[in-house]
Amino acid sequence: MDKSTTSTSKPKKRKKAKGGHSSMTRRSMRRWSWLFIGPVFAAFIIGFIWPFAQGIYLSFCGKFNTISNAKFQGFTNYINAFQDATFGHAFWFTALFAIVSVILINLLAFAAAYALTQGVKGSNLFRTVFFMPNLIGGIVLGYLWSMIFDGILSIYKTSILAKAEYGFWGLIILLLWQQVGYMMIIYIAGLQAVPEDMIEAAKIDGATKSQTLFRVIIPNVMPSITICTFLTLTNGFKLYDQNLALTGGQPFRQTEMLALNISNGYSAVNTRGVAQAKAVIFFILVATLGIAQLVSTRNKEVQQ
Repeated sequence: MDKSTTSTSKPKKRKKAKGGHSSMTRRSMRRWSWLFIGPVFAAFIIGFIWPFAQGIYLSFCGKFNTISNAKFQGFTNYINAFQDATFGHAFWFTALFAIVSVILINLLAFAAAYALTQGVKGSNLFRTVFFMPNLIGGIVLGYLWSMIFDGILSIYKTSILAKAEYGFWGLIILLLWQQVGYMMIIYIAGLQAVPEDMIEAAKIDGATKSQTLFRVIIPNVMPSITICTFLTLTNGFKLYDQNLALTGGQPFRQTEMLALNISNGYSAVNTRGVAQAKAVIFFILVATLGIAQLVSTRNKEVQQ
């Protein structure tokens, strides 16, 4: 008899299915994800959603000290808010300020980022110096620049509070000094992510530096432009600390921005409901503008 027919065959070892370990890991993550997401979600509900809902309710109430003694009165606060001349002036002043600051901050930040990515000596030192003003608080910056402006304007026997124009451009200079360095860092990251082969191809095709900048570099930096435009737009509308410390809304509330107008209205019990209605309108305005800006600029981004 042939040995091959009588010999017993050894059982084959089963191979472990590929991806078995990763699937078990995913199942474990799904099982215990609530343990990590739960506290964060609870904090978000307690610290934002619930106070925001209470704020919306208070915007429909009259005189109140706390939410427990607030009485519902309908849309009266919203009607009074839209009829408030100081609120309307604060809106147009803030809108003009936001437009000017968005344009100037992004232009200067992009120009500084483009210059520092061209192989300039000591570029790391310049990045640090430009970024440092962003680390200083708004109140401190406001008082610091108030002394600087008053020291300069005292030569001409005037002050930052003498005219609304002085206060407007003082706030613009302050915000430029604070935010240009921060936006510059974002633009530098975007410029460094532009594919080198696209720039080399543009040079081979005979494109000038300006053509390469506007047709190759800027389209590829659109994600950074989207982020910086969103940040500068929302920061311009939400500005409060610097406005309070530098001008305080003076002279005669002509340099009062939306956030400061709402804060001043909330200080009196009789106008707290109106101030709360202004805050809800302010939130809707900033959220709408921010979302519209994100949608419009994201449509122009280049998919790499």
